[in-house]
Amino acid sequence: MKQTPIHETHNPDLLNLIPHNSKRLIEVGCSSGALAREFKKISPHSHYAGIEIDANYANLASRYCDETSVFNIEHAKESFWESKADRDCWIFGDTLEHLQNPWLVLRRIYEILPIGGVVVACIPNAQHWSLQVKLNIGDFRYENEGLMDKTHLRWFTRQTIIEMFNQAGFVIQEGLPRIFNEPLREKYLPLIGEMAQLTGFDPKVAISDAVPLQYVIKAAKLS
Repeated sequence: MKQTPIHETHNPDLLNLIPHNSKRLIEVGCSSGALAREFKKISPHSHYAGIEIDANYANLASRYCDETSVFNIEHAKESFWESKADRDCWIFGDTLEHLQNPWLVLRRIYEILPIGGVVVACIPNAQHWSLQVKLNIGDFRYENEGLMDKTHLRWFTRQTIIEMFNQAGFVIQEGLPRIFNEPLREKYLPLIGEMAQLTGFDPKVAISDAVPLQYVIKAAKLS
């Protein structure tokens, strides 16, 4: 299946969560290398590795990454995990949802990550108001990019993102919603709240969780 279209922009909210003192970073799904480009401006002496499943994307990323590899992390051999035990920051910019078993990948990272090491990630919100509206009328169609990206294999909400990282052993230190200007949502949010109330759930929480397009988080290995 064709990959998500490449672009040269970076996610500033994800960049802000990467510890500036990270020395040896690795980004899974590094795309064009835009995030590496921006972090190198902050920490030019850090070592930034990138992994891609598309050789053309990896070639572009090599402009900014200190090293790039082309393979599927879910097919990584034990030697790969052993060789990356020195990485103090793992980055997933809209990548975990493309994996068959992101829970296992996070667990493997936790096993080799040094104490104090972190994972930073941006993950789409499957509870977004627009998906709820479309699902309500049966308009659940895959697209080339965005929330309904046809290469997405897994779907997460705020609750299940927290569960996924906690189950892998991580402690979430920071988490921020990515909210954009979407005027149309205001007419649907009250209805989402009413539906939550009918199920016995807090309507304010349901409405709040329906607003973010994505979540960015930083999770650490503390022990």
